[in-house]
Amino acid sequence: MSDSMVTDDSAPAAVATTGMLIHRPARDVFEAFVDPAITSTFWFTGGSGRLRSGATVQWEWAMYGFAVDVRVLAFEQDRRILIEWAVDTAPTTVEWVFEPLPDDSTFVTVTNAGFTGTPEEIVRQVSDAAGGFSFTLASLKAYLEHGIELNLVRDRFPHGLEGQDG
Repeated sequence: MSDSMVTDDSAPAAVATTGMLIHRPARDVFEAFVDPAITSTFWFTGGSGRLRSGATVQWEWAMYGFAVDVRVLAFEQDRRILIEWAVDTAPTTVEWVFEPLPDDSTFVTVTNAGFTGTPEEIVRQVSDAAGGFSFTLASLKAYLEHGIELNLVRDRFPHGLEGQDG
């Protein structure tokens, strides 16, 4: 998946991509996304099961009253996870690629693709996805490297603020 993807109508596909260096081995970073007991410390509040090849699980963000079914499309231990989910309306894919580095750190790239709607809706979806996954990776980094739960995702839309959805 890349920014140069082309749809049937020859328009470039909208793709949200972000990445972060995590100073931990790839197996630890990969496991943080696979095991909901770990993922719930930096991203969502609960998951119905571990990610594995062919699995469908549910992830929940209780603070927002939101849950989504996640279907695993590809699963390469310590290297790559590809899922499909329907966060807005139509399903999109999310791919995590874990690149191990010689110093036992890992560069994680997250790519969300398959957005649909009007041009304005697609721009909003791409912006939301890029921002959300950036928060997620920053939270992961703080948790795995320093044991700190930043609550960036939980605090993104606090209740009671004008114009916020939370």
